[in-house]
Amino acid sequence: MIPRLLEKYRNEISVKLMQELKIKNKLALPRIDKIVINMGVGEAIADVKILEKAVEELAAITGQKPIIRRTKKAIANFKTKQNQPVGAKVTLRKAMMYEFMDRLINVALPRLRDFRGISTKAFDQAGNYSLGLSEQGIFPEIEYDRITRPQGMDITFVIKNVKNNEQAKLLLECFGMPFSRQNEQK
Repeated sequence: MIPRLLEKYRNEISVKLMQELKIKNKLALPRIDKIVINMGVGEAIADVKILEKAVEELAAITGQKPIIRRTKKAIANFKTKQNQPVGAKVTLRKAMMYEFMDRLINVALPRLRDFRGISTKAFDQAGNYSLGLSEQGIFPEIEYDRITRPQGMDITFVIKNVKNNEQAKLLLECFGMPFSRQNEQK
């Protein structure tokens, strides 16, 4: 079964982008290549069970098993040893990516307290967009009563074929990303 947002991209968004950006070739249109979700779990240095719980919750949110991230070298100030687990990462592509994006935009973000939209200033020079969430409880896959501690995550949308950040923003707006209007005026 084709994800809803992928079907929307093929039928509606690509046509709109071709008209607005004046691009004739569909393969030259901006598109989302992958979504990378990263959870840094610094408390895992003291207790490995915290990392195991974070990996379990990230797997439930994304539907894919996370990779455990490890330290590259020992740093005494952070009390880390070399090759010690400190986080988890998932890279989503194709159908899984569109399913996650659909749940993020339509279910998770509106559940944030006092939500007025996401910042328009989080684009890098390549047109990729990064979003930080402070807790995992906004996703419907996580039972709020079973959360032992709030765990934040970074979500990065890697966008291909963009010439500037305005094109990337237009693509994400077409998908329904709720950008804040306050940031544009300042």
